[in-house]
Amino acid sequence: MEAKRPNKLHIKKGDTVIVMRGKEAPTLDKDGKKVYTKGRVLKVLPKEGRALVEGVNMVKKHSRPSQDNPQGGVIEQEAAVHISNLMIEDPKEKVPTRIGYKTIDGKSGQKKVRYAKKSGEVLDK
Repeated sequence: MEAKRPNKLHIKKGDTVIVMRGKEAPTLDKDGKKVYTKGRVLKVLPKEGRALVEGVNMVKKHSRPSQDNPQGGVIEQEAAVHISNLMIEDPKEKVPTRIGYKTIDGKSGQKKVRYAKKSGEVLDK
C-alpha cells in the first residue's frame, strides 16, 4: 500500500486563528456581538489534519517524576484541534475570514501568497 500524501492546509505556524466549533465556539455577549476565542498556531500536524493553538483545548496530563520535572504531578497543556474547526483572523477587521491564493510580482519573480477574502489583505509577507 502506498503512503498517503499529507493534506495541504490553509493554516500555517504563527497564524492567528479563531475557533469556530467545540467548547471554545463563538458566544454572544450582552450587546449581541459575537465573542471569539483566538490563539496563535504553535504547530501544524498535516497528516492528522490538526493544529496546536495557544491557550485553546487545554487538557490536564498526569506526569511521573522525571529529571526534567522531579516533582511530577498534573500539567495543563494544549491538545490538537481539527483544522476544520479553525478560521484565520482577518488582519484588518479582526473577524473570521476564508483564505484565497493569488500570485504577486516580487523582487525574485512571481510569488504565490495567501490573502484574506474579507478584506483582501495579504497574509504572507
